[in-house]
Amino acid sequence: MFETLTEQLSHTLRSLTGKARLSEDNIQEALRDVRRALLEADVALSVVTSFIERVKLRALGQEVGKSLSPGQAFIRIVQLELQAVMGSENSALDLRAVPPAVILLAGLQGAGKTTTTAKLARLLKQRDKKSVMVVSADVYRPAAIKQLETLAAEVGVVCFPSNPGQTPQDIVRGAIAEARRQFVDVLFIDTAGRLAIDEEMMGEIRQLHELAKPVETLFVVDAMTGQDAAATARAFNDALPLTGVILTKADGDARGGAALSVRQITGKPIKFLGIGEKIDGLEPFYPDRLASRILGMGDVLSLIEDVEKKVDKDKAEKLASKIKKGERFDLQDFKEQLEQMRNMGGVANLLDKMPGMAALAKGAVSAAGEKNFAMMEAIINSMTPRERRDPDLLNGSRKRRITQGSGTTLQDLNRLLKQHKQMQLVMKKMKGGGINNLLRGMGGRLPPGMGGMGGMGGGLPPGGGRFPRF
Repeated sequence: MFETLTEQLSHTLRSLTGKARLSEDNIQEALRDVRRALLEADVALSVVTSFIERVKLRALGQEVGKSLSPGQAFIRIVQLELQAVMGSENSALDLRAVPPAVILLAGLQGAGKTTTTAKLARLLKQRDKKSVMVVSADVYRPAAIKQLETLAAEVGVVCFPSNPGQTPQDIVRGAIAEARRQFVDVLFIDTAGRLAIDEEMMGEIRQLHELAKPVETLFVVDAMTGQDAAATARAFNDALPLTGVILTKADGDARGGAALSVRQITGKPIKFLGIGEKIDGLEPFYPDRLASRILGMGDVLSLIEDVEKKVDKDKAEKLASKIKKGERFDLQDFKEQLEQMRNMGGVANLLDKMPGMAALAKGAVSAAGEKNFAMMEAIINSMTPRERRDPDLLNGSRKRRITQGSGTTLQDLNRLLKQHKQMQLVMKKMKGGGINNLLRGMGGRLPPGMGGMGGMGGGLPPGGGRFPRF
């Protein structure tokens, strides 16, 4: 997300960093570039205009005039204003209600409401230890009812049964009554979507809202629709007392116009970002962290949270102990590290959140995508346990068997073995001194093999499941 905007803003703001002082002329030139970058990112014109005016007023005031580093001060102003556009802080769900706390999800068809309902249910169950029930009031699309039932079973929450022969109002009444009977903490209502906004749809949603009296009314919208997302959110906000917005498919939106427009236009906070199709692909929306990522400053806090949630602690400790003792880093270890990295969203996701690495993230998507992770795992899976422990055993006949079993080529296998050897060298450097010594020894460069493996994936070390201390 924001790859294009990050690239353009970083270039513009770098040109100011070395300035001895900020004048109206060089600020004006930078603001023209910032304005162009925001418009190309599909940010609404009204939002861009007010943003540029606020940055200009602050930049020409005392705030910058007294700064020892005017260029850096200007970047800070842009960061704070980006943060203000998206909301000052994370806005959590308000569940302060006599159970069940009802949460209503609304939006157009195809925005991802049903998947988002399941993602939210999983989040509250696992993170907040809430008992959760979900129900589909989409009687116009039987597949949506079945989909929610399947997803509810996957995340381990109760799904109140419904069918196309019922009215949405009867379904909601029944779900609320059952949630009270079972002493459920939170009830999610997935409503019907339409291909476009119409009065019939709005009338039904209003009736359901009046009946359910939800503590949260969330508008779910596809981030890839850009300015249209903000315009649709405003239409729904005029019809319903929305309490927040969820942007789905945020990982597919390279521009980011929706995230920078929705809050300003609707006055409602963005509460979550939907990332990918996986059921755990939902992140709380932190304006300050996202503003840092837009400016290429990374998002270390979110990266640490990813490590805490998604890294297998037992495997990490086992590998750390192995490396500390000087034992060999074998192909089974390598496979487990690939799995850990994939669980965290792959190389591109890691780089996007690391300070100064955002520019590399776009290239890493093609260099270390899901397909390449799967290919490397397939090759290792085709080896015997003994071959994984000792790759030196791999002669010509063994290599032929492995490539035939994994559906890959000899070149693919040799690239994997080369990358594994480079990772072994990385792990040796970590022995005793830890990853900080490793990074010092590399002089701030990327680990061997990064981006140069001919499509087999970058060599960014997963770090043995550890995260460097800053």
